[in-house]
Amino acid sequence: MAGIDQDTPIPSEIKLHQKSRRLEVSYENGEHFMLDFEYLRVFTPSAEARGHGPGQETLQTGKRDVEIQRIEPVGTYALRFIFSDTHDSGLYSWDLLYNLGKHHDELWQDYLKQIEAQGLSRDIDTSSRPAGGSCGQHH
Repeated sequence: MAGIDQDTPIPSEIKLHQKSRRLEVSYENGEHFMLDFEYLRVFTPSAEARGHGPGQETLQTGKRDVEIQRIEPVGTYALRFIFSDTHDSGLYSWDLLYNLGKHHDELWQDYLKQIEAQGLSRDIDTSSRPAGGSCGQHH
């Protein structure tokens, strides 16, 4: 039983396509997703990006050219992606990965609207925090 519940589909195959910067995820039932590295990075489940409660999310920006350097399995329920911008704290559970594939179009459009509404850019990283400044610690 991997994932969060027993109904979560577990990928039958995962392929990293470095040239096209896409992750290919295939399932036994024939479902198949191609997820851009940028998309996966933007929707990282890490606390650093998601915050510690509603309204504390940090919109991830400047990730257009990010790469996944490697993938590490986490137990039997998740993957950790090691990104070229050194981000590696997000654990992508099977259910999160499936939902990112299943709801790709609406999630991506919502992200693009947020970027535009806030006057931010997919090419300029304004989401990285200075060292020591995370989790609400003020000096």
